[in-house]
Amino acid sequence: MDKLNPIGIFDSGIGGLTVAHAINKALPKEQIIYFGDTQHLPYGNKSNKKIKSYSNQITNFLLEKDCKAIIIGCNSASAIAFEYIKKKVSANTLIINVIDPVVNYIQHDLSINHVGIIGTNATIESNAYARKILKKRKNLSISCLATPLLASLIEENNPNLYQNGIIETYLLDKKLANIDSLILGCTHYPLIETQINACFRDQIKLISAVNIIGGEVKKKLKKLNLLNPSNNNLKHIFYVSDFTKNFQEKTKLFFPRSIILQEENIFS
Repeated sequence: MDKLNPIGIFDSGIGGLTVAHAINKALPKEQIIYFGDTQHLPYGNKSNKKIKSYSNQITNFLLEKDCKAIIIGCNSASAIAFEYIKKKVSANTLIINVIDPVVNYIQHDLSINHVGIIGTNATIESNAYARKILKKRKNLSISCLATPLLASLIEENNPNLYQNGIIETYLLDKKLANIDSLILGCTHYPLIETQINACFRDQIKLISAVNIIGGEVKKKLKKLNLLNPSNNNLKHIFYVSDFTKNFQEKTKLFFPRSIILQEENIFS
């Protein structure tokens, strides 16, 4: 694998752009190839079989682009498809999900005693976060809540998200009572972090892969001697399975310099 090869990132839509932005900030010399599966978003309400199939096909597409690492920038795909993908690709392929870095963070932050987790149906029903956290800290209190409307409304930039109290209705659920921290278990959710903080009156700690993933990718690439030493400033390439104006606008928000945006339907 060549150091100059790009990093591949995928998600069902715009949520993974928060991951791509974080990785670009931590590793500004690296070229990013991103795939947003806007045709099938959101993954959180899809069957496990479909999530695995879409994730596998996107991974193969990114590997065909000679990506030296694949970042699953989607919690649903990380929860459902990570182990499946690892078995499908070469043992030497670096695959990173967005759940494990958060779990490792919680393991070492002993100020956390009662953590809440919000995410899509697929993520919450998989129990991936709770299962992995309890392996590291068996006495930690965990409260999980599926928030299935949020990702779609964020993706659509739908005003109902803010006008109809949907965020507050979820976050004031009794399941999240008395938490001292909250895992944003969907990469779309950092886009409404201000509203989430306001709902809790800034009294709890928000934990997101977006704040951790850049350092994690850098550490793993360094360990494999795959960090890009060049300042070649190659343009990032963004693919979508179905072109949307909202995706284009959000991409420009996170990556204001010139990028390449293409529609590519890779699914069989």
